Amino acid sequence: MQQQPFNSFQKVNNVQMPQAPIQTVPPAANHGGHELFDMHEVLSGMIGVLDQFMIFRTFLKDPVLVDILDRQYYFILDHYNIACETFSTGTKPSHKAEPYMMKETANVTYGMKPSQPKKPNQSIAEVKDQGISGHMLGLVKSLASLLATATPEVTNPVLRRVLADSIPDYIEMAYEIFLYQNKHQYYQVPQLPNQEMQTMTHGYATMQNQPQFPPSGQPPMQ
Repeated sequence: MQQQPFNSFQKVNNVQMPQAPIQTVPPAANHGGHELFDMHEVLSGMIGVLDQFMIFRTFLKDPVLVDILDRQYYFILDHYNIACETFSTGTKPSHKAEPYMMKETANVTYGMKPSQPKKPNQSIAEVKDQGISGHMLGLVKSLASLLATATPEVTNPVLRRVLADSIPDYIEMAYEIFLYQNKHQYYQVPQLPNQEMQTMTHGYATMQNQPQFPPSGQPPMQ
């Protein structure tokens, strides 16, 4: 693309206005300052989750939870490599991440059953699958929130898409861990009485008529 001369002009309301030159930058330099800081936070966050998952694995007893951890670990690792590559090159990565597919069925058990009050562990021997699955859920949810916050700040279009496309996968992973916890009564879900639930779920209505927008550039008369 040919760069425009610095003294080029464009007409705005029949007035000649100076036009800023069009600058082209190589893909590897196509990053804004805010984006750079956010990407360091994102990549460091991914490393933190991966390292924590590796530590967690030594404590797990339930093979189902081990399988969840392993599948999520390798998905996050692949996404980390893709994001790291795209961040360095600024161009399309060598391969595209596949959507995360959970194995848990989406059957939620509602209601509260009596259980022992929770308290901090007094020794390593008290570390159990219940606590580890809770830590896993917190880490994945935090990473999903971090990606959702950082992605709108990314100026590189390829990197922005790499991050944006992955957010539903982290939501899916968090939901998978929640379903595992719910099945084992680690994460119980209370419900409101039916009448109150109906009041809440019917508290909003769809808009049927077309909105009547005011003319642009014409503020309403005082």
